[in-house]
Amino acid sequence: MSDSAVAPPEDNPYVEEPPTEFDPVADLPAERARQQVERLRAAVRYHDYRYYVENDPVVGDRTYDALFVRLRDLEAAFDLQTADSPTRRVGGAPRDELPDVEHVAPMRSLDQGGDADEVREFDRRVRERLVEAGYLDPGEGVDYYCEPKFDGLSVEVVYEDGVFERAATRGDGEVGDDVTANVRTVPSVPQRLRGDHPDFLAVRGEVYMPRSAFQAYNRELVEDGEDPFANPRNAAAGTLRQLDPAVTAERPLQMVFFDVLDGAEFDTRWEMHETLPAWGLRVCDRTAVVGDVEAAIDYRDALLGERDDLDYEIDGAVVSVDDTEACDLLGHTARAPRWAFAYKFPARTERTTVRDIVVQVGRTGRLTPVALMDPVEVGGVTVSRASLHNPAEIERLGVGIGDEVRVRRAGDVIPEVAEVLEAGSDGRFQFPETCPVCSSPIERDGPMAFCAGGLGCRAQRERAVQHYASRKGLDIEGLGEERVQQLLDAGLVSDVADLSEMTVADLTDLEGWGEKSAENLVAEVEAAREPPLADFLTALGIPEVGGTVAASLARAFGSFEAVRGADEATLREVEDVGPAVAREIREFFDSEANRDVLDRLLDHVDPQDAETAAGDELAGLTVVFTGTLERFTRSEAQELVERHGGSATSSVSGNTDYLVVGANPGQRKRDAADEHGVETLDEAGFLDLLDDHGVTVG
Repeated sequence: MSDSAVAPPEDNPYVEEPPTEFDPVADLPAERARQQVERLRAAVRYHDYRYYVENDPVVGDRTYDALFVRLRDLEAAFDLQTADSPTRRVGGAPRDELPDVEHVAPMRSLDQGGDADEVREFDRRVRERLVEAGYLDPGEGVDYYCEPKFDGLSVEVVYEDGVFERAATRGDGEVGDDVTANVRTVPSVPQRLRGDHPDFLAVRGEVYMPRSAFQAYNRELVEDGEDPFANPRNAAAGTLRQLDPAVTAERPLQMVFFDVLDGAEFDTRWEMHETLPAWGLRVCDRTAVVGDVEAAIDYRDALLGERDDLDYEIDGAVVSVDDTEACDLLGHTARAPRWAFAYKFPARTERTTVRDIVVQVGRTGRLTPVALMDPVEVGGVTVSRASLHNPAEIERLGVGIGDEVRVRRAGDVIPEVAEVLEAGSDGRFQFPETCPVCSSPIERDGPMAFCAGGLGCRAQRERAVQHYASRKGLDIEGLGEERVQQLLDAGLVSDVADLSEMTVADLTDLEGWGEKSAENLVAEVEAAREPPLADFLTALGIPEVGGTVAASLARAFGSFEAVRGADEATLREVEDVGPAVAREIREFFDSEANRDVLDRLLDHVDPQDAETAAGDELAGLTVVFTGTLERFTRSEAQELVERHGGSATSSVSGNTDYLVVGANPGQRKRDAADEHGVETLDEAGFLDLLDDHGVTVG
């Protein structure tokens, strides 16, 4: 079926007893066709809502299909198509690529574990922090909101004025792929919200392929002589990233929503869960609120027993603090909220034989042993390689070539060797003493091993160039793994600094390069000569410095030279930079080999300074925001306050100076403002406040 929207009027004849036959399209006057189209759209939206959200359809498929086909034919005959019509689900024109889109709010991952004691430790940390904040009495418990952890593809969907506007994959949490045209074809994603919805709403959900639909679709592929998908998650991910939305529309994807990223506030996550369906957004029906951590553990265990009976893949349960103000107080780390934990299911396991063990060299020089095995299906995926993680893990397992082992997909994703079942070798695999690529000495750091060759190691140089050019780096198209290997083999490139010295003539001398592809690559490199500072820092591949940390460094220091020259103590003052990260940054810049590459790179590339703190005009002021602002997103408003010396916090207390109230605000923050005597401002009042303090808004 198709999109949900506002329920049709009571006098709509296409709802309770919809017809399956209509007068010929050609016989209708234009005005009557327009009226019929409006009624058909409302009816289709209503039946979609009953089917996808309420799970209570009131018409059969044949009747629904008749309504949908009639709507499609009338729109085409009388040129009445609209962007939010249910018929838009058939897909649009193919795209050349999936462009990037920045998320409204960060889409963080979750801390996770598979042992009950890890969940209890999570609960202990939650209660300890809330007691320290004065929000919880010692010994008091916490209510937890529990939900299945879908094994699909996480997506942000944005609505403006109640109309579907755009959708993006999670990507790196800050920026994802624009999959608007593809998500528009997913029948359980409404094109219009229902009821009294916010003017702006950003929600997060999971796109997945139901197991029954996956099996039927795979049968069709096999019958057509095509390769089947390995599992439902791969099928969903591959389908959502199709460049042709018409292909996506033909495949049986669904979506379930589980979080509001921006645009509305709730006192509890359960309140959010109950509100989303009123807006036409489908939620999972196996959620629950429990009174303590032991009940949360019981919830996950019960869910594990139901796992094989569900029509969707799940790999655990998500346990979240139900009270949203408590969530605000708990906050988050750079990668994950402190108020949620994914309690994973045991990994699916199978038995196989290790035929060889190879040691791979990563971008940072870390050595990872990988077992090559007889192919075996584990949880619906054929596995022939499995990680052995590090030398210490090999020693713990005592694994050798020829051993019978039990292999599992850790977290149902990454294959790893769990244990040796039967020895078939002469003994444990002996980890090399020198790098298998450059023969440099191997250095041990706790359980891990590293090649000491640095950028003198071909493997590290290759990975560094790949990362620099990747979408997480400077997004230089045309520099995938095979092309980078070819450039290194030809001697054109030895490190990232050499990329800017390549010419079209150099490239066309290589096999497989034409004039156009060479010109395109040189142009891509040229376009990356003035990258934003945060992107440049990410592209360098500094250990532990991903997009979030790079953005924090850029905001704190403003220029590359300032970051490069900062000592550990200064680095540790930056948000998201702890002692280990500060040490890695300092060691990266202190490396003689890295200094040489950076100096040569900076002859060609000029990272652009970032905007840092603009002044101290708002020093001493603490501001909290609630609801949706027109001129700013909430994160933009908070950043504006902080750049001018103020403090933007997430909850109201006696230390708060102002509560800025936008559209659809949360009631709890307003009640707290009344309780503490905090002055409230609307958006115009906030702008006046900025002006009074000499802050100019562009």
